[in-house]
Amino acid sequence: MTSRIFTLLCSCLSIGLLASAQVPNYTVGKQAERKQESKTPPPADTSTAIAEVAKLMADNDGFLKNNKKLADFTKAINKSMGFGTASEEDLQYPSIDLYGEQSWHNNAVNPFIGSLKAEVPDSFMVDLSQFVYPLDELKRVNSRYGYRRRFRRMHYGIDISVRVGDTIRAAFDGKVRMVDFDRRGYGHYVVVRHTNGLETLYAHNSRVLIKENQIVRAGDPIALGGSTGRSTGPHLHFEARYLGQALNPEHLIDFNTGVPKCEEYLCLASKYNGGNGRGAINRASHRTSSSGVQMYRIRQGDTLSTIAKRHGTSVNKLCSLNNISSRTTLRVGRSIRVR
Repeated sequence: MTSRIFTLLCSCLSIGLLASAQVPNYTVGKQAERKQESKTPPPADTSTAIAEVAKLMADNDGFLKNNKKLADFTKAINKSMGFGTASEEDLQYPSIDLYGEQSWHNNAVNPFIGSLKAEVPDSFMVDLSQFVYPLDELKRVNSRYGYRRRFRRMHYGIDISVRVGDTIRAAFDGKVRMVDFDRRGYGHYVVVRHTNGLETLYAHNSRVLIKENQIVRAGDPIALGGSTGRSTGPHLHFEARYLGQALNPEHLIDFNTGVPKCEEYLCLASKYNGGNGRGAINRASHRTSSSGVQMYRIRQGDTLSTIAKRHGTSVNKLCSLNNISSRTTLRVGRSIRVR
């Protein structure tokens, strides 16, 4: 088992080094200097190697006994694969172009409350490649996302078994928007907004280790596991939200292996229902359907102009579809919507 893990790790490292050496970042406009910290993502086939390594690690009883934490292991894989981290400038105002300035508050889990409205783009690609499993070891999912007939209410996340005092970690780079206590619900909970467009929520903690407006990196400790609030036993209630709307975390992440199901997840305006809780939206489009969506993977040398010409569209249309500007940095290997 150990030799197989070592062999796969070496393969992943070799692929990551080769990709970073041969495929430089391609940038558009003056934002090139600010994006130099980001590295070129690896070819798509490396995700298979990552998943296989994670499965081997999960089956290896001796791995965790030797104090090898899953978060550290995942971060090492991400680093070796060349997955970039968010810049300090991006972390100061995470996803501000998507959420707007007024949505940064600590009044509610859904940032769009009262008169605040979310301007929902036709489509938005969520980068999942940076994900770090929020616990130090793989744990069983006790309760899944969906409607609970027994309690006659919606369960907006998943519940993962923990022990009181287990370290809870940030899933992606981001900034803490909320730290609060809800006696009849979440207990001690944390909401982090990320640079990839998501917000994640971590609830029922026994103790919170960070403060509001604090910048965190993927894998950083943010809380300790517990059973506070409406809870029948120690567990982590984990939510992933997009513009206030809860998504099924298991559509994004394989919690059996601790790795993303895909490098990028497509959010469509037509799938957006206005968020959960009090909130209002302005839909950018009601006519978008997943069957009519066409994606293009960015290659070295691509510009918005060349992509637009190749697919018979305009730069303005590409910017509108992807919620970007004509000066946005293009990263080799990432996907852009062209239809």
